[in-house]
Amino acid sequence: MFFVMLRTDLRRAVVCAVFCLSCSSVDRPPGVGAADLVLLGGKVFTADSTRPWVEAVAVRGSHIVAVGTTEEVERLAEPSTRRIALAGRTVVPGFDDAHAHVGAAPVDGVSIVVDPAPTPDPSLSAVLDSLRAAVGRTPDGTWLRVTIGGRVFDDPRATRAVLDSVAPLHNVWLHGWSGHGAILNTAAMQATRLLGARDPLGGWLTRDAAGVPTGRIDEYVIYELDRRLAVARGDSLLHMAMHAYANQGVRLGITSVQDMAGGYDLSTARRALRGDTLPMRLRVIRFPNPSTSGGWDNDWRTSGSDTTLAPRVHISGVKWVLDGTPIERLALMRRPYSDRPGWYGRANIPFDSLRAILRDALARQTQPMLHAVGDSTIALVIAAMRAEAPDSVWRRLRPRLEHADALSRDQIESIKSLGAIVVQNPSHLALPPIMNSRWGANRLAAVNLLRTLVDAGVPLAIGSDGPREPGLNIMLATLHPNVPREGLTREQAVIAYTRGSAYAAFAERERGTIAPGMLADLVVLSQDIFTVAPDALPATSSVLTLVGGKVVHDGSTKSR
Repeated sequence: MFFVMLRTDLRRAVVCAVFCLSCSSVDRPPGVGAADLVLLGGKVFTADSTRPWVEAVAVRGSHIVAVGTTEEVERLAEPSTRRIALAGRTVVPGFDDAHAHVGAAPVDGVSIVVDPAPTPDPSLSAVLDSLRAAVGRTPDGTWLRVTIGGRVFDDPRATRAVLDSVAPLHNVWLHGWSGHGAILNTAAMQATRLLGARDPLGGWLTRDAAGVPTGRIDEYVIYELDRRLAVARGDSLLHMAMHAYANQGVRLGITSVQDMAGGYDLSTARRALRGDTLPMRLRVIRFPNPSTSGGWDNDWRTSGSDTTLAPRVHISGVKWVLDGTPIERLALMRRPYSDRPGWYGRANIPFDSLRAILRDALARQTQPMLHAVGDSTIALVIAAMRAEAPDSVWRRLRPRLEHADALSRDQIESIKSLGAIVVQNPSHLALPPIMNSRWGANRLAAVNLLRTLVDAGVPLAIGSDGPREPGLNIMLATLHPNVPREGLTREQAVIAYTRGSAYAAFAERERGTIAPGMLADLVVLSQDIFTVAPDALPATSSVLTLVGGKVVHDGSTKSR
């Protein structure tokens, strides 16, 4: 990574040097045409180490042609050039959400809010009371969805039988807010053909002593069910969901999203996006079901130009979920959970199948993205990679560890040598009480590494995997409620959210920095995220968002 970034930075330095030298003797640098758009008089954080702060930016077509002082950049303006007076506003590269979940809900129906907290954790009694009320006001057969947390999952009474007792004729789906566990009633299991189903690789249905499903489902049972039900709802719903997501994103200053495509398949995405243009860039990341051979199912097979679904939308990479999360105690750990002695979590994929998955990635030269939360899971990833190829081979593929919450300090050198990128999600850092319960105070102080990774030179990217607001995620990444000393500086957080995410998508030569030759994906922010109080950061929005030089969101910034 360092060599690639160094080479890119040197190239930009030469361009900037030529630009500055030319400005001293002529009104316009040779070879640089008039700008279509100039942004003047701002506080521009470029995320480019050769010139991190400038005042102004010039855009021609889809690319940035110059950065510098207002005086330097204004030389590229002609009467036809659009001039935007920033009046000191802050400009950053467009945020690139490296780990998101775009798509429609898998079923239509009624969503019941029992606990409105950011991390809902209602009791089973409260859930049952809410279900009784909903049953009385909705027709039989309606889907009733309730978000739950650890209290219900830990309650041995939480089975389909107790759900049947209050809602026998409705389809009840209690889904964990983490996305890694659910409990269904009998009607819902019948509607989804799960009652007689076998456990797929990577997932399981909990069964009682007689082998009868209790209603609890986990991991790849959920992911396949989500996709199957969402696809059945049709591509028009996906079309609307993608546009709603993108429209909200550009208002927040997000110009690129890397989507873990768990809620649709390739053919549905093609139909939903045919002839369409989203206002942001979308990287669709394959999310197939695992197989012992490590290959993808037919739903995600592409070749050649098939990887382009629409303008600004392409497919690349493949995601595999290797364990769960600490919320359900499914992240596989080297030491047992503090609040469940003798329990270490659970691996979704056997080691031989993990090796097959990685072997397949090598054969296809496809970037593997591995949801690996527990330190034991990460140890298995390291061992499997080295069993399949030398570190130098892996570095070319830039393997990604999604979340890597329990990554241990003794594993840093190995993942750095393998060229692995850590994609962290700041919302995971906001759960000190839960994590302290699961792992204990001593272990909690040694996980959720951010500052340590940056200092060690491990590539770091930021994705939402939850709340989308960049300001909120920057606040959490810098305060780091779990382990405050691991908090990033605001500049480091923005770099991880822009240049780091672009690097995680093999796009660092196209976007992620504000520099000559880069795509003009940038955002003018509603406030200065580098100086406002931490608790003000979540209110940050965009007043002007550019994607490829085109305005995709225009707020209150004035042109002159």
